[in-house]
Amino acid sequence: MKNLRITVNGTAYDVQVEELSSTTPAPSAPPAPAAVGTPKVAKAAPVAGEGEPIKAPMPGTIVSVNVTNGQQVKEGDVIAILEAMKMENEIMASKAGTITSVCVSKGESVVSGTVIVTIR
Repeated sequence: MKNLRITVNGTAYDVQVEELSSTTPAPSAPPAPAAVGTPKVAKAAPVAGEGEPIKAPMPGTIVSVNVTNGQQVKEGDVIAILEAMKMENEIMASKAGTITSVCVSKGESVVSGTVIVTIR
């Protein structure tokens, strides 16, 4: 038997591997247990409206959404707060305009590049 450490998505697993000769039949093994912290299936993203998308710059959790559909915003207005690495990051409007869609909600986990809102 060989003891090996395998890392999958940052989680280390210690495993034992048995070397078999070509004449020895392989024993049937029970299925491996599911990894702890398996990601949930993502829900379908809302359809973004017309205009310029404002995207999440990093993965994190939406702490608050400060705008609604149809709301007028100025460049630099805080449209949402994204918590990442235990820090709250302000997501700001890149231009003045009207919010045409809000694509996230409070408490939602997002990945880098997720559209938060669109501005026209």
